[in-house]
Amino acid sequence: MSECSHDCASCKENCSSRDPKSFLVAPKETSHIKKVIGIVSGKGGVGKSLVTSLLAAGMQRRNAQSAILDADITGPSIPKSFGVNHERAMGTDEGILPVYTPGGIKVMSLNLLLEDETQPVIWRGSMISGVVTQFWSDVLWEDVDYMFVDMPPGTGDVPLTVFQSLPVDGIIVVTSPQELVSLIVTKAINMANTMNIPVLGLVENFSFVECPDCGKKIPVFGESHIDEEAKKLGIDVLAKMPIDPKLTAAVDAGRIELFESAYTNELCDAFEAALSKLHRS
Repeated sequence: MSECSHDCASCKENCSSRDPKSFLVAPKETSHIKKVIGIVSGKGGVGKSLVTSLLAAGMQRRNAQSAILDADITGPSIPKSFGVNHERAMGTDEGILPVYTPGGIKVMSLNLLLEDETQPVIWRGSMISGVVTQFWSDVLWEDVDYMFVDMPPGTGDVPLTVFQSLPVDGIIVVTSPQELVSLIVTKAINMANTMNIPVLGLVENFSFVECPDCGKKIPVFGESHIDEEAKKLGIDVLAKMPIDPKLTAAVDAGRIELFESAYTNELCDAFEAALSKLHRS
């Protein structure tokens, strides 16, 4: 490594003395985004996009303008969940217009730009990261209270791009009950800590199935250890979400905005409480 010139504008090294704010990308001048929340997971298939959708829909019902930036470029599922997968985002001289869901949530996803939503995205990491940045900088988001960023699993290029380029106020880590998950969750949280991004808490998906007859909670994937892991990591458990066939049906039908339950309301309550706690600290 060459001797530091203290000129971060001309230096590509990511050294400890660089101001993290120097990486931030500005949104459109007309955009006013109050809070940016990343939804992350250490591995795929744990329900990260589901939690993203439920939080956006829940906060929208609470009269907060929600938006979703779908940063999972190679596996976008947000448009399908909201039933807007056959719509296409349009552009103007000012920028790209997000698609609105029936409930008024603003969404930008690569599937809203493709002619065929089944078309695979065979791109290298740098191109994918560039698209994510453009979704932030080139889209006319205007007034947004909560922007939820649905990130791909792992700690690769896209999470790094989001953490460096967007003013992320905090992240929520989605996990499942399996033992292996503790190691993967720790990796995701350690990355956030390295990037000085606050962790709002954990959400455990697939936590149990509730018996329709007696109401007993059955841990079909084994006993949960999320409380112990959260205590070790010094963070909160925001919610334990069940396997719910009604929720699955709502997602498949593109009507996730119409789904509401006690546990989704509790998730939104916990999210708001975590933000309040963060502001007090």
